[in-house]
Formats: sequence, structure tokens, C-alpha cells
Amino acid sequence: MTNDPPEGSASPDPSSQPGGHEPPSPVTEPAPEPGYQQPSGYGQATGYEQAQYYEAPPGPPNVSPPTEGYLPPAGYGYGEHGSAVAAGMYLDAQSGLTLPQGVQLASIGRRIGAYFLAIPLFIVTLGIGYIIWGLIAWANGQTPALQVLGMRCWRPDDNRIAGWWWMALREIIGRFVEGILGIITGLISFILMCTRPDRRSIHDLIAGTVVLHDPNKVLASRTT
Repeated sequence: MTNDPPEGSASPDPSSQPGGHEPPSPVTEPAPEPGYQQPSGYGQATGYEQAQYYEAPPGPPNVSPPTEGYLPPAGYGYGEHGSAVAAGMYLDAQSGLTLPQGVQLASIGRRIGAYFLAIPLFIVTLGIGYIIWGLIAWANGQTPALQVLGMRCWRPDDNRIAGWWWMALREIIGRFVEGILGIITGLISFILMCTRPDRRSIHDLIAGTVVLHDPNKVLASRTT
């Protein structure tokens, strides 16, 4: 038999009975004040948490520039045969040849000027004087017209001025081959000189020479 409370009576208050507890009241957050904004980054992962999932890619290596006067080791890719550029020389970007400092490839206009200058020089010296002058000038890698216009013949394979025998090969055998078919081979030689990056004509190809403009005569000490 249970002791039920009589009908119509109020339920007893649990807090008034021994061992009774009052149930907790719900917690309510205060309403934000007008104009209030959440701080930047609120609710986002912290920098430490982001670092666990993302790593920045490595930057470029910090390479210091070479010091002045530094020359790359042999085989690095400089020079005609993969060797380092020697002191007093430079790599000509147009032709890819290693040339002495202070000179440059003779321009097309200067080469044409030397060709036409040879005609009046031959006439003025009565022919024989031009031949004697040329035999002397060959030892310095020049012809009379090249000498007047400040040019010399250079052999890149030897890195030196073309000597007397190389000039004889250029001016005798080379000119002979250049004139075999008359104006045809002469025109071919002219086109080669105008289009090749090293400006070599047929007689230059036969003797392995290039023509350099040497206005300050820096190559005078290299003659043989």
C-alpha cells in the first residue's frame, strides 16, 4: 500500500525536503552591445594549428655573385672548345669566338671599304708597289687595304694573328678559289661574309681567319 498524496494537494518542493536539490537555471549570454564586431580571426585555427597542415615552399637558394676577376673552371661552357676564357680575352656573343680584348669583328661596311680601297691603292703604287707592300704586310696579318683601315686577320684556332704563310694561303689560294667561277663565286663569297655571324668569306674559310677591327693596334705585340 503506497502513501500517495491526497488529491488536490500541491506537490512538495524538492528543495524543502531533506536531500533535495534545486535544478540549475539555464545560462544565457548577454546580448552584444550595438556596434560590436568580433575580433579578426575569431573562430579560425591558430597559426600553430595551420602550420601543422601547411608548409610554405622553399625559396630560391641564396647564391652569392662571383667575385671580380673570377674565371669559371675549364669545361664550364665558355670559349670555343669548352675551356675558360683566358685573361685578356672575351667571348664575342655574336660570333661565339674568343677574341682579344680591345678588338671586335670588322663590320660589313669596313670589309666592303677595304675591297674597294685596294683598287686605287693598286693603281697609285703602280701594281708592283702594292705587291711588295702586301708581302711585307702579310707578316702582320694584314693586306695594304686592311692596314690602312686598321684591320688584321686573326686565327681563332690558334688564338693568334695570322702569320705570313696563312696570309699567303688566304690571298693566293683563297682568292684563286674565290675567282674560279668569276662573278658567281665572288657573289657567293660576298653573301657568306654578309650572312655568317663570324663574317667569313671564302678565302677566310680556306685560311681559317676572321678579320678584326684593331683601331688601337692592341694586336701589334702578337704578330709573329
